[in-house]
Amino acid sequence: MRNLKHLMLAPLLVLGLAACGGEADPDRTATEAPPPSMTLAAAIGGQDDLDTLERIVGNAGLSDVLAGRGPYTVFAPANAAMAAIGGDDLAGDAMKAQSAALLRAHIVPGALTRTDIMTAIAAAGSGGAQMRTMADDLLTFTLDGETVIVTAEDGATARLTGDETLATNGVIQPIDGVLVRAG
Repeated sequence: MRNLKHLMLAPLLVLGLAACGGEADPDRTATEAPPPSMTLAAAIGGQDDLDTLERIVGNAGLSDVLAGRGPYTVFAPANAAMAAIGGDDLAGDAMKAQSAALLRAHIVPGALTRTDIMTAIAAAGSGGAQMRTMADDLLTFTLDGETVIVTAEDGATARLTGDETLATNGVIQPIDGVLVRAG
């Protein structure tokens, strides 16, 4: 009789313990990162090495786009890469059209993580994976060892560097170059 009481109480104890644990997402493991809480525009603004890019986004009038629905992947040139092409000049009022053109050459539709890019490269084989930008140009992704190389149609190249940033409306992939040849 005593064992029967214990068996009857066990489900009640389990329910009580579950209630103490709070709301848990059964689909998320303990090691997963929480979902992103910032838009692309806010995430670009929150990174020290993307100050020049942030000013160019604002000058081009694309802040609202990068704060909007998406999803987009922004291949984000670091400050040093922007300085090498005179990127600060693109933040001036007279350069709005050039700023917008430069940015469209660095944005592809969809949210592409490094894993997605590596999977596409593996599936594409030796020719590399190609993705079309918002400027209607093709970017080709290849590997040099473990490094992802991005090549624009005009031959400009960059490497994916640093950590990607997931945003509510896309992904920021930092790069060490500009995907448009200067001049």
